Amino acid sequence: MLRFRLKELIAEKEFREGRVVTLVEIAGATGIHRMTLSKLANHRGYNPSADVLDKLCGFFGCRIEQLVEHIPDSLVTQSTSQNRTSN
Repeated sequence: MLRFRLKELIAEKEFREGRVVTLVEIAGATGIHRMTLSKLANHRGYNPSADVLDKLCGFFGCRIEQLVEHIPDSLVTQSTSQNRTSN
């Protein structure tokens, strides 16, 4: 599974610049629809295009591996199983 670190990158940019960074601002600066950004930030398993990832890397001044993290399926399955047993 791919995990997108959009929220973390936004938080880092906010801290670094001392201001709030909104999805609306990112949408305006990158041309990515706000709903696409919201899905990327909040929906597990969302599959953005390479163009979207490229624009986000440009906006945040980061490498792709800082935006996207690969989590092996075995770890995702373990995490899901543990959450079910703890509820």
